[in-house]
Amino acid sequence: MVGAIHRGAGTHDAVDEWPARLTAAAGHAGVFEDLLPLALWVVDGDGRLVQWSLAAQDLLGHTPEQMVGQDAKRVLVPEKNHELADRLARSVRTGAAVVARLPVRHRDGTLVDMELWHCPFADSRGRPGVLAIAAETSAVERMRDALAALEGLFAQSPIGLAMLGPDLRFLRVNEALARMDRVPVAEHIGRRVTEIAAGTEALEAVMRRVLDRGEAVVDYRYTSSSADPKRQRTWSCSYAPLLGAAGQRVGVIASLIDVTQEQRAHLEAERARRRLALLAEAGTQMGSTLDLTQTAQEVVRVLVPRLADSADVQLLEEAVAPDETAASAHGVVRRAAASFVDPAAPADHLAVGRTLQIPRGSVYEQVISEGRPMNLYLSDIGPLIPGPDADTLREYLRARVIAARLIPMVARGTVLGAVVVTRTRGHEPFDDQDTLLIDELVARAALNIDNARMYSRERDAALTLQRSLMNPSLPAVGGLELTARYLPAGDHEVGGDWFDAIALSDGRTALVIGDVMGHGIHAAAVMGQLRTAVRTLARRNTPPDQVLRSLDATVADLGDNEMATCLYAVHDPADGSCVIARAGHPPPVVADALGAVAFLDGPAGPPLGVGGQEGELQEVVLAPHSLLVIYTDGLIEARGTDLDQGMLRLARELRHPEHPLDRVCDDLLAHLMPEVADDDVAVLLARALPR
Repeated sequence: MVGAIHRGAGTHDAVDEWPARLTAAAGHAGVFEDLLPLALWVVDGDGRLVQWSLAAQDLLGHTPEQMVGQDAKRVLVPEKNHELADRLARSVRTGAAVVARLPVRHRDGTLVDMELWHCPFADSRGRPGVLAIAAETSAVERMRDALAALEGLFAQSPIGLAMLGPDLRFLRVNEALARMDRVPVAEHIGRRVTEIAAGTEALEAVMRRVLDRGEAVVDYRYTSSSADPKRQRTWSCSYAPLLGAAGQRVGVIASLIDVTQEQRAHLEAERARRRLALLAEAGTQMGSTLDLTQTAQEVVRVLVPRLADSADVQLLEEAVAPDETAASAHGVVRRAAASFVDPAAPADHLAVGRTLQIPRGSVYEQVISEGRPMNLYLSDIGPLIPGPDADTLREYLRARVIAARLIPMVARGTVLGAVVVTRTRGHEPFDDQDTLLIDELVARAALNIDNARMYSRERDAALTLQRSLMNPSLPAVGGLELTARYLPAGDHEVGGDWFDAIALSDGRTALVIGDVMGHGIHAAAVMGQLRTAVRTLARRNTPPDQVLRSLDATVADLGDNEMATCLYAVHDPADGSCVIARAGHPPPVVADALGAVAFLDGPAGPPLGVGGQEGELQEVVLAPHSLLVIYTDGLIEARGTDLDQGMLRLARELRHPEHPLDRVCDDLLAHLMPEVADDDVAVLLARALPR
C-alpha cells in the first residue's frame, strides 16, 4: 500500500498477508504513494519497534535495520513530549484509536511535524501494542488545500470542467459542463464524449493526442451540429494531460467555455470586412467600360460566387434599344449577362441573349413597375420563362435553390431591368446584411449601365452627326491621287477630327485637316461648323493664311473654352507647288519616290481660338510620285510615348511610297495606332501625279 513492510524477527504471520489483501482490495496500487506518502510502524507491548516501512524510511531517514528493536519513544519522540506520548500509548492500549499532530525526530535530529493515527494492535505475544500511521503535516495541508480548491472549482466555476481517465471516459464533471451538454452529471461518469454528444469525434481525437503526446491544446474551437444556425453553439475547448506524482500521464483535464456570442461577433466583423472589401472592389471593377454588355458582365463577376450562387442580369429592351424600336419592345427583357455556379442549372434555358415577355400580373412586373426589390418564391420565378422552359426551371429551383431575390435596376428614376440572384441548398439564405449589400451593388451597377446606355446613344448620335457633316468620299482632282481615313478613339470615343479636299475653280485643290478639342456631340458639331466655314472660304479662293485667321475668329466666337488646330494647303497641278498654313497643327510629311522622308517643319501659328494668327506660309513643290501626308496628332501621340518617337515611327512607315495609296494609308494606321487609342485620328494622303 505504501511500500514493502519490513519484517523483523518474530513478525506475526498474519502481518505477512496484509500487503496482498490490501492491494487486491484497493484495485489501484500507489495512490497514497502518489498523492500522500504514509509512513507505518508497529510498537510491541514493551514499547519497541517491531516493524518499520520503507515509506517511514523515506520520510524520517531511518532504515528498517536501524529501527527494528529500538525503543520507539526514545528514538522518535522529543523529551518534552515523552509524557504526552505515554498518555497516548495508555489510551491506545485501552482499545481507543487516537489521532494527534506531533513532532517526530528525523535521523538528522530535526523534528518533522506529522499527523499520526495511533491504532490498537496485538503483538506476537498477544500484548497490546500500537500501529502508527503517519503523514507529514505539510503534505496533508497541501492535499487538503488542493482538494478544497478542486471542490470549489468544480462546484462554483461557470466554466465547464471535466476529468477523464486514460481510456478517455469521464471520471468527474461539474454542473456547468452538464448544462452545456444538456446531460446530467451522473450520466457522464464512465462514458466517453462521443457517447454524450453526436459529432464529437474530433474532440475525442484531440484529447487522444493530448494524452499520447503530453502536450496541452488551448482554445480548440468546436461548433455543435444543428440544422438551425440559431441553435448552434461554439465552444472554446482546452485540454491538458493529467499527471501522476511520477510524471506519468493518467488522464486528461478538460475545460470548456461557451464563446458562441464572441464567435458570432467575430464572424459578423469578418463578414462586414469582406462586404466593405467587396464594395471597394466593385468600385474598381464595375463601370470600367462604357460598353453595355461588358458592364452587365462586370455586375455578375462581382456578385458570383462571393454573394450569390447565380446572378442573372436582364435589361428592358425599351430602355436600352434605339428610340425607333423602343415602342415595339414594351415589357420585353433581354438577358445581358448570367453566371451559374451550380453545374445542374439548366444553362440552355438561361442563355445570354434570350428575350422574354414579362408576364402580366407577375411578381416580376410588380418589381419592375414599383422599382422595389423582393425575395422570390418558386411560384414567382416559374412564369418568367414561357412555354415548356417554365417546368424545367421550376423543377430545378425546387430541387436546388434555397433563396432567390429580384432587384430592379433603377438609375435616375428610370427602370433599366432587373437582376435575379439565388443561393443553392447547402448554403445559408440571404440575411439582411446580404440583401443590403446586393441591393447596393445592383444600384451602382444600374448607374453604370445607365451611363453606358446614355454614352452609347450620345456616341451613336455623334457618329451620325459627324458622318453627316464630314463626307468621307473625296473628289477627283487634277494632279493628285487622294485617300483618307477617320478612326474614332477605340469603339467608344467620337471626337472632332476631320479632313476635306475641295476642288477650286481654277483647277487647284484645297487640302484640309483639323482637330477640335474634346469629344462627343459638341466636338462633332464644332467640327461641322469649321468644315462649313472652310468650304465657304475656299470657294472664294481665300489664301491659306486668311482662311486660318477667319477660322480663328469663328472659334473665338463659339466661347472661351473652344480650341482647335487646323492645316490648310492649296496644291497647284501646273507646277506642283503646295502652299501650306498651320494653326497649332502637327507638321506635314513629304516622301519622295525614292523613299526619302522630310517633315515640313515650317512656321506653325497658335491654335484656333487663341488669337494672334500671323498668317505665315510655307511653300513646297511636290515632285511627281511624291507623297504628302497630313494628319491629326492622335497618329503620333499616345500616352507614354514621346512625340519625337511618334514622328520617327511615322517616317519609317513611309519608306515605300510607291505602294498603292490605300495600302500605304492602311499600313500606316495598322502599324502606328495602338489597339486602344487615346484620341481619334484623321489622316489625308495626296500623291502627286506626273505633270
